[in-house]
Amino acid sequence: MKVGVPTEIKTDEYRVALTPAGVRELVEHGHEVVIQSGAGDGSAIADEEYTSQGASILPDSDAVFAEADMIVKVKEPQPSEVALLQPRHTLFTYLHLAPDAELTRGLVDSGATCVAYETVEDTRGRLPLLAPMSEVAGKIATQAGAFMLEKPLGGRGILLGGVPGVAAAKVMIIGGGVVGMNAAFIALGMEATVYVYDRNIDRLRELDIAFSGRADTCYASTLDIEQRLPEVDLVIGAVLVHGAKAPYVIKREQLSLMKRNAVLVDVSIDQGGCFETSRPTTHTDPVYEVDGITHYCVANMPGAVPITSTRALTNATLPYVLHVADKGVAAAARENPGLAKGVNVVDGKVTYQPVAEATGLPYADLFEALSSPTTP
Repeated sequence: MKVGVPTEIKTDEYRVALTPAGVRELVEHGHEVVIQSGAGDGSAIADEEYTSQGASILPDSDAVFAEADMIVKVKEPQPSEVALLQPRHTLFTYLHLAPDAELTRGLVDSGATCVAYETVEDTRGRLPLLAPMSEVAGKIATQAGAFMLEKPLGGRGILLGGVPGVAAAKVMIIGGGVVGMNAAFIALGMEATVYVYDRNIDRLRELDIAFSGRADTCYASTLDIEQRLPEVDLVIGAVLVHGAKAPYVIKREQLSLMKRNAVLVDVSIDQGGCFETSRPTTHTDPVYEVDGITHYCVANMPGAVPITSTRALTNATLPYVLHVADKGVAAAARENPGLAKGVNVVDGKVTYQPVAEATGLPYADLFEALSSPTTP
């Protein structure tokens, strides 16, 4: 199979979908790899590092899409990239389709087979291709929140960890998954007072042990969250429903309960956001204010640290990329049920039910769709 890696063109995105180590593995498996010139520059990977491991460098994304059978990316395809997709293509990247009906329809119309990193599962129902970026995003969320609390940035003017004689800031983290746990670790390291909310009691027990009792673990009822809002300085939204649109955990009317210039960081923004007042922002223009509350809703937080993020992501994705390249999507999905859950669009059909429900498009059985003679 010929695997293609275009340069990421989403605003402020510096990651790349494959490292030279990944090229080496694919080449040793008998595949060809084509990389767009400069694709690795943002992650400090030069074209020569790719060619030294057997990749070919092509001048632009048009050439990559024209030559490749499988397109491996980081972020969801932008409109100009959707236009390059053909039914023969397999696209493997983060898609986050549930809140984006327009993109979903574009991929359906392309006829391509589209596999989403964020809905691939392992044997325990975890999300192995989302986890490394969730770790990065969780840590960035606390760093960004601490920064945005500074007065020159429009924040309250409070230091997250306080100093002797002055109380620390209070941080509420809603969602105790990978993002929430990593956000809490950084907040605790900065000596903030931390509250972690989740609706899974077993998970709260695990977190209590992981934090050695240094954070308060709280059941995430609507009332309990609402009662805590008046006292916190920073709220990090880390809510995830596998492949589906995130639910709102803070409504607009609840912002009036909060301290003026408190900060909301919405890590769920890729899945539509978990605060009613959230809308996607960029690293260049990361914040806006609603009712006196600062909102930080950058849709690709890990893109700010590409040297770390690219390597963490490709460490996780490479085994799956190899499997699909070796066997094709249909055979790989039948061999690996967790990979099958990542296949969101096949042959003009939505094959992941939460996406179909969220976008209002018809749902088709995956393996029936994969039986089409046009499926790669």
